[in-house]
Amino acid sequence: MNSIIYDPSQKRTMTLTGRGQVSLIPDMAVIRLGVELRGPDLEEVQVQNAKQSQALLEALGKMGISDVNTFQYTIDKHFENVNDTPVQRGYTVRNIYEIRIHDTDKVGTVIDEAVRAGANAVDLISFEASDPERYYLQALNLAVDEAIGKAKSIAGELDIQIDPVPVSITEVSSMPISAMPLQREAANTPIIPGNITIEANINAEFSY
Repeated sequence: MNSIIYDPSQKRTMTLTGRGQVSLIPDMAVIRLGVELRGPDLEEVQVQNAKQSQALLEALGKMGISDVNTFQYTIDKHFENVNDTPVQRGYTVRNIYEIRIHDTDKVGTVIDEAVRAGANAVDLISFEASDPERYYLQALNLAVDEAIGKAKSIAGELDIQIDPVPVSITEVSSMPISAMPLQREAANTPIIPGNITIEANINAEFSY
């Protein structure tokens, strides 16, 4: 018959999970928009796209938007199947910019003005935190607190002495990009950001 002898001098461990969440109102908007044109002559399409893109950049500048970068520039051929043979019918030139603004209340206005200036493609509207790492660290601390609370609760239930300081902590989540992508279909439509949640998860090991 086997028996187990408990040696109180020997430490044992338990591993528990912890999760922390921080909810916040986004303070930055990221918008991807630009000009997409199609036509039979590549040079003509490129020239017209460049004109509309320049007008768009000038409109953004007049609104005081300086954080503008080219996100995508592509040229695609178009083919039509004629008698089981692909026949080229034209080109699409696509020039998309990524802009960042810190006044989220102006997102709708910015898009409307961009469309008036020649933009005809809106790919993405996302609302983010300008300093997500700060909020992630808060969530990480809350995750540790939750794990410690679990350890103390279990220790009380089992009537054992536990060291409230974890032997080890393993981060099982990385800092997320706190984005809320939206699709916009019509001008003059209000765009209202909701709260975003940043979450952190850990595994913590406790000795008793």
